[in-house]
Amino acid sequence: MAIVRKRSLFIIWRDVIFAIFLREIKSKFSDKFGIAWSVISPVLFIFALSYIRGSMDGGTTHGIPTFWYMAYGMMLVQFFLGLIGSVSGSIKKNKPLYAFRQVQPISSVLAIAGFELFIKFFVVLILLIIGFYLNLDMEIDDPIEIILILLRVWLIGTSLGVLLALAQAYVPEVSKLQALAMRPIFFISGIFFSLQDIPQQYWPYLTWNPLLHAVELTRYAAYRGYGDAGVSYFFLDSTTILCVFFALACYQISWKQAISR
Repeated sequence: MAIVRKRSLFIIWRDVIFAIFLREIKSKFSDKFGIAWSVISPVLFIFALSYIRGSMDGGTTHGIPTFWYMAYGMMLVQFFLGLIGSVSGSIKKNKPLYAFRQVQPISSVLAIAGFELFIKFFVVLILLIIGFYLNLDMEIDDPIEIILILLRVWLIGTSLGVLLALAQAYVPEVSKLQALAMRPIFFISGIFFSLQDIPQQYWPYLTWNPLLHAVELTRYAAYRGYGDAGVSYFFLDSTTILCVFFALACYQISWKQAISR
């Protein structure tokens, strides 16, 4: 006689997320370069920008080795943009799976967002290995704070991705506007510059961007001598909480209508 095991809702939800996570890995490996390119591309970009900025600063930027100065900015901004791009397409991408009662859009969102975090872990690991073999000076005064800032960026990016995914379910043209709106983020989030490079009277035009706060605070957490002028944890925390709350509220209200369209 077969034994029927009842699984709790949490276990079912966990298994669904893990299955979609594995599906995402498999889809990445179907490409010739696969996941490797997701890791190699940002590393090459960091080296290129580090060379350009290093030739201007002589290898040290505001007390931080130029390679690590660029690495912190590039890792966070590329992670943020890649996260929004992946999560915003997650609901539409996995729509056939919603025919199964156990699968809900939030499962695909969490699986894809988790996959992006997984990829970023390998990017950081490769950068550390490269820095070690090239004998690049590295200093991390507060590693826990760097991890917490990364998680804040992950929450903000995932939340904005959910909002865009829901919007695309109703208005498909939102994806075109999204690509247009995300381009300036790369240039105004402090990858190539610091607030210290800009006259103070212009700071209010840039500090509305939480990603700039995250980049500058990450550099500050790694090198205390860098300073945290013009940025604050309070603003970054407030933005994170607001984005998560708004995304969950909109999801709760509209997810059923979104997948039925």
